[in-house]
Amino acid sequence: MSTSQQKTYNVLFLCTGNSARSIMAEALLNTMGKGRFNAYSAGSHPAGAVNPLALEQIHATGYPLNDLRSKSWDEFAAPDAPKMDFIITVCDNAAGEVCPIWPGQPISAHWGFEDPATATGTDEQKRAVFSKVARQIMTRVNIFASLPFHTLEKTSIKREMDAIGATPV
Repeated sequence: MSTSQQKTYNVLFLCTGNSARSIMAEALLNTMGKGRFNAYSAGSHPAGAVNPLALEQIHATGYPLNDLRSKSWDEFAAPDAPKMDFIITVCDNAAGEVCPIWPGQPISAHWGFEDPATATGTDEQKRAVFSKVARQIMTRVNIFASLPFHTLEKTSIKREMDAIGATPV
């Protein structure tokens, strides 16, 4: 299948606050996915603002910052929302929460990451935590984006996504 014929997959990254990890994952997959993905992010209890240190990490990738916002996952459960192919939780709280019913039975996985928004210390120490978590997300997103989705069965994709989340980063 040529690149022009490949399906574009919708991916929703979930976290509780939707202010750091899920936002970084959204931007990284949209950047690294080379047009194969439409990545989104949302939270069960959105913080209402994107963490400035997350924006710094995203800015370094060249991804446009103006469309990034902290939003509720309810937006993606609405009838007119894009139908998701994949749902990935990036924080342990969201993984344990009762999620909305997603139309279309998307494949879900959990990729837990440390919450950089809770980092303490100097600004440089906080930046270091954000940088580390951004690199970890980038590693997993890169593996995910390179999967040959068009040749894998749904159960194989689920197994691969779970393996990505279980891989130490």
